[in-house]
Amino acid sequence: MVVKEISTLEEMLAKLPLVQQLYPDMTKEKYEEMLRDMIPNNYSQVLVFDGDKCVGLSGIWFNTKLWTGKYLELDNVVTDKNHRSKGLGKLINEFAAEKAKQLGCKFIVLDAFADNRDAHRFYFRDGYVIRGFHFLKSL
Repeated sequence: MVVKEISTLEEMLAKLPLVQQLYPDMTKEKYEEMLRDMIPNNYSQVLVFDGDKCVGLSGIWFNTKLWTGKYLELDNVVTDKNHRSKGLGKLINEFAAEKAKQLGCKFIVLDAFADNRDAHRFYFRDGYVIRGFHFLKSL
């Protein structure tokens, strides 16, 4: 497996089919609109390849918050449905940890849906802890 980071709109748009495994209703137009907002705000993607095929993906951002200081955030970790439980998430986490260290970050943060127990087990095994709740208010 090979891990690489990408940062251009065109490269990210090409990965839409993998993103659609997580968000089946995501259209190319909506994805492009979101990426155009995200890329200028320190957003890139980490990809995992098995040969020529992209089988894992996560967005990453870095920023600073009062409660964490400088941090790197994993965003929408997705692995191809035919390649799950093969260590792809661990590869993404290892890449993110190295990137975070290079950027001088103190933490890696992420959100996981409250009912996604498989993700919770994975992140706990990798050393993550729950620090709080992520609240949303629909407008």
